[in-house]
Amino acid sequence: MKTILYPKRELWAEIVERPHLDVSQLTATVRSVLNDVKSRGDEAVKEYELKFDRACLSSLAVSEAEMDEAERLVDADLKAAIRLAHDNIRTFHESERFVGSKVSTQPGVTCWQKSVAIDKVGLYIPGGTAPLFSTVLMLATPAKIAGCREIVLCTPPNSEGKVNPAVLVAARIAGVSHIFKAGGVQAIGAMAYGTESVPKVYKIFGPGNQYVMAAKQEVSLHDVAIDMPAGPSEVCVIADANANASFIAADLLSQAEHGTDSQTILITTSEPMLQQVSDEVKRQLALLPRKEIAAKALDNSKLVVVANDDEAIDLANTYAPEHLIIQTDNYDALADKVINAGSVFLGKYACESAGDYASGTNHTLPTHGYAVAYNGVNLDSYCRKITFQHITEDGIRHIGHAVETMAAAEGLDAHKNAMSVRIKELI
Repeated sequence: MKTILYPKRELWAEIVERPHLDVSQLTATVRSVLNDVKSRGDEAVKEYELKFDRACLSSLAVSEAEMDEAERLVDADLKAAIRLAHDNIRTFHESERFVGSKVSTQPGVTCWQKSVAIDKVGLYIPGGTAPLFSTVLMLATPAKIAGCREIVLCTPPNSEGKVNPAVLVAARIAGVSHIFKAGGVQAIGAMAYGTESVPKVYKIFGPGNQYVMAAKQEVSLHDVAIDMPAGPSEVCVIADANANASFIAADLLSQAEHGTDSQTILITTSEPMLQQVSDEVKRQLALLPRKEIAAKALDNSKLVVVANDDEAIDLANTYAPEHLIIQTDNYDALADKVINAGSVFLGKYACESAGDYASGTNHTLPTHGYAVAYNGVNLDSYCRKITFQHITEDGIRHIGHAVETMAAAEGLDAHKNAMSVRIKELI
């Protein structure tokens, strides 16, 4: 981890820089796979599963027998944890329900909104180095609450053609409609275009590696909506002299073990705290099973000392982290000043892991600085707001002339006439 002491503001842009991947080489590969899936459907998906996941599949769909088998394979303690997390995620997201109201903008002019669920949504759940069954809960639970009619989930199988049983248990608990054995670019293509087995969806959600992210962005140009652009996962911790260095080190490492391209940043007003955290990171890192992954991620990471709290929060807002942990005595005051972050964790006991799994907030969040313009997945992510208006004769009298005048000024005579013929009928 790189140590930076009291940097001037003109150097902040360098501090908040993320690791950059050269995607020029993978773009051609992604487009080739997508086009193949679009033209050959299931056959292409199965071939890529054999090539990339070494799985020889006779069927892409997960059967009810496999779902039942998963129930037997997952132990009771993990099932209870999944159910607790699901209950908390459901409770939080149910609080986000939209309640519309009718508004009279003028006498005789009434406008309102209705929230309507996206009919078909696709969820991508990575396999890779960790089976993210928690992401199943985070994506499927709000989709179910929103009322999405069809919830399609794709996730890569292992070389034996099996999906991780915890993923299947979480999917059943959260109410997923269909589950398919497909990973990577081919899964994104299958959901974007539809195949003989996989239904075409209207919006795709979920994290993934650089190939998955590139595929999502590619299909979003013409074929399907996506949740958000994304990059590698990241955390920023703000700490004062009274913070717990052991807790901070654990938080930084919990993020670093996600992948070699993850990034962690500590911003502190205390040089002794920086040194304590650095020592704790080294001690805890040596004990981790995924220490090689975490160690490479730490090469992208920084420990920064700033002069005061104002600089700390300003630097954090400039970074716009996916996860922001504020472990200071005055965390409430600093929380009020947060304007760019995906999800914020306050106080020494609010670890990022709580939000990743079971506190109730969603862990699908904007990364790579996109928090300046995007929010994390929530209930609205699965809905569209449709506006309605009803205009009476009285309403025409109140806004008709303004409509005619504005249409004429824009040179749109047909627009003007649509109102004029109604006005004439009232004379």
